[in-house]
Amino acid sequence: MIGYLRETRATPRRTGSVSAAVAGTLAALVLLLLLPVIVRLPWIGDLGMHAATVERLRGDLRHPGNPLVDADTPSPYYSPWTLLLGCVARVTGLSVFIVLRMGALVALTLLVTGVWRYVRTLSRHPAAPPLALLCLVLLWGTTLFTWSGFLALDSFALTVAYPSVLALGLALHLWAWLPRAVASGGWGTWIALGVLWAVILLVHQFSGVVASLGALATVLAARPERRRLLRPAVGLAAGMLVLWWWPYYDFFALVGAEDGLEPVHRALYRDLLGRYWLVLLGVAALGARFRRVRRDPLVLFFVLGVAVFAAGGLTGHWSWGRVLPAALIPAQLAAALEALEPARPRVRAAWATALAGSLAVGAWAQAGTVGHATGRAALPRVVGAEYRRPWTGYHWITPWVRRGDVVMARVAPSRQIPAYGAYTVAPGYPDVFLADAADREAAVDRYFAPETAADVRRETERRYGVRWVVDRDGALGMDAELREVARGPHGQVLYAAPGPARQRPGG
Repeated sequence: MIGYLRETRATPRRTGSVSAAVAGTLAALVLLLLLPVIVRLPWIGDLGMHAATVERLRGDLRHPGNPLVDADTPSPYYSPWTLLLGCVARVTGLSVFIVLRMGALVALTLLVTGVWRYVRTLSRHPAAPPLALLCLVLLWGTTLFTWSGFLALDSFALTVAYPSVLALGLALHLWAWLPRAVASGGWGTWIALGVLWAVILLVHQFSGVVASLGALATVLAARPERRRLLRPAVGLAAGMLVLWWWPYYDFFALVGAEDGLEPVHRALYRDLLGRYWLVLLGVAALGARFRRVRRDPLVLFFVLGVAVFAAGGLTGHWSWGRVLPAALIPAQLAAALEALEPARPRVRAAWATALAGSLAVGAWAQAGTVGHATGRAALPRVVGAEYRRPWTGYHWITPWVRRGDVVMARVAPSRQIPAYGAYTVAPGYPDVFLADAADREAAVDRYFAPETAADVRRETERRYGVRWVVDRDGALGMDAELREVARGPHGQVLYAAPGPARQRPGG
């Protein structure tokens, strides 16, 4: 590794400056694209869950309860990061969506600076950090795939306000800090690293596993002396102590808790070639690095990630597929670094050409991301075909539905309504700590079934304290005891359930 850094420093200054300027300009354009995306904050996926979590903490920092349903249960979404955002919302009185935008800016900053710091431990070439950032967001495949913890540009734009982005940013800083700690870190340094590792796991558990594999690879590659192994062990113990102490949920209860998670994550093992074929260039780059340095940290990181991902596929533990970034990130970084490797001019030119072509293909495949900043109308037709229209939200119910009210709704609305302070009968997402989740889901299905008698609906409303019902036009129109209150987009209707009358705003 030291020899590699010396060779990189020998890169002609002029060539390095030009390549750094080009890569830096392109990376800056990507970051500038994300700023209006944050301003618009496209609503899709899990945004409602994270908004609801912050909203509950705004109301009660000590005992927020379940973020989605009216139940006193813990939740793994109550992390140090959401606690901080909840405090900001509580002190400032700002809307939860403004607070999430502020959090997205912080997370984006940590991610970008983390890339810069970590890549600097691998290469001194001035173009390495911006080129690495481009590879992380563009070097994927031509089949778009959106999931938290995956940094493809389209996915990144839609999840930039999620805790996973902050967790990955912190992970990059952790990996950047480790080589120096292995070489000369004292007890305090290792304890701080252990605490940082625990915070990452609490903020986003799946990204925490990726962070753990990357940290293990970094330490193994650095070959710490035996007499210094006690310090990393103390750091690990400090991190475990933080995980055990965290008061909002039992972190260790999540180990082996797979109810509801496995079917959702099976999609992670489908269409792997279409989603990731451009990363094969990075796999070839890892092979070149392995030939030069047998204990290369990126190679070790990749092997660990592939091993866990493959084990999940072979054993049917589909949620283990969330570790896939542990294989993608090192391959993407290797592709960037190999193009800057001071090899023979023809070899370097071939690598640079292949990488430029791959990045161009990746950029075109994800060009629809621009629509999240500009809106679909501003996109050419061929690009707009790949644009994913965000959800419309449920702000239209807020003049009537108050904070803490319970709303009967199907799965899709249940993923958004709690963001505005209300509860739903069943959670819109799997909840490992909610013991009666299956009963609640069955109650919702029964309530909306056309053949269900009115007295059965009334019993369900009393059991769960339902004050409001959201459904599409006509589905419950024959229930004479439900009173229509408001109409929303896409034919949705807000009904008042039988009970104490609710006045209209100002009434």
